[in-house]
Amino acid sequence: MFTKRLISDYNINERLSDEEVKKQSAIFAENKLLINLIDSVSQMVVILNKERQVVYANKPYYDFCGFGSLDSILGVRSGEALNCVHADTSPEGCNTGDFCRTCGAAIAITESQLGEKSTKECRIVTNNNETLDLLVTATPFEFEKEMLTVFTITDMGDKKRKESLERIFFHDILNSASGILGLTSVLNEIEDPDEIIEITSTIRDAAEKLVDEIQMQHQIIAAERGDLKPAITEIDSLSFLTQLKEFYSQPELLGDKTILVDKNAERVIVKSDPVLLRRILGNMIKNALEYHNPGDRISMSCRKNNQLTVFSVHNSAYIEQDIQLQLFRRSFSTKGTGRGLGTYSMKLLGERYLKGKVWFESTKEKGTTFFIEF
Repeated sequence: MFTKRLISDYNINERLSDEEVKKQSAIFAENKLLINLIDSVSQMVVILNKERQVVYANKPYYDFCGFGSLDSILGVRSGEALNCVHADTSPEGCNTGDFCRTCGAAIAITESQLGEKSTKECRIVTNNNETLDLLVTATPFEFEKEMLTVFTITDMGDKKRKESLERIFFHDILNSASGILGLTSVLNEIEDPDEIIEITSTIRDAAEKLVDEIQMQHQIIAAERGDLKPAITEIDSLSFLTQLKEFYSQPELLGDKTILVDKNAERVIVKSDPVLLRRILGNMIKNALEYHNPGDRISMSCRKNNQLTVFSVHNSAYIEQDIQLQLFRRSFSTKGTGRGLGTYSMKLLGERYLKGKVWFESTKEKGTTFFIEF
């Protein structure tokens, strides 16, 4: 019969040795009825010991994780098996870092070790910059006087991606189209030629934004499918930043803020895809416009660092720690449900397709800076 324990009974900073894990696995494998039952289901199933290490997994699980056999996955933790980008951010490994406090898988396992069956949604970003949307269930299980967790996983990636893109696409398209419709209806009531020209110009800008939003959705879908083909050409960094400054210096976007090119920015000739780079830096600017202090100055720069070129976008606002931990997750946003492709696409396009490195730094003293390095 299951005996409820305290979380203090578990020390996840420690791990069993390979030999100890193999002994646990061997004992578990002796129960052929249980093994046959786990192996008969198509859902991913893994058995974790109290140190949260894998002692058994069925083929759907270790195939999904990219391992060729059960032996190659024994002793690892769930995030390590899934190649989670945060799995090694703490010296004690998976389940012990700051990010793990918000991880659905880690929370579910913790609750199961307290004696409660727990089901959570979990989004994991891998070291390959892929996003895994998972539904996980952790169930406490006592076997041969060992406290174990039955951990089942359902891949919800296709479903989540479709829902997310549909929400974001229709939200943005509807907003832009409604704005254009409203402006065109006003034209019929205006007789002043100068005012007509001004509104026509605004309609053109709104239409360009609409096309840009459609192209963004197309780029992300193609990028996630692996179909995106970068068109590499030479880019003059200062000219490029100046064009971005002019594009995003529209009054309706800026409000009381200012965008400028840092006076110390260096002219560097970079080989990259200008469309994708403009998308990445544009999203950095949009992010700075959203996280800002009143009257903020948003500064863009470029510098040469040995053989590397680094573009950056800075503003004075600080991003709270709990938001920092989730900022590059797909569809995470402080703007509400169905938003949040901007920061995610920075990583996806910048690292997978432009072969760069994308990151940010945010402190209360220095504000927030996003970087992309080639």
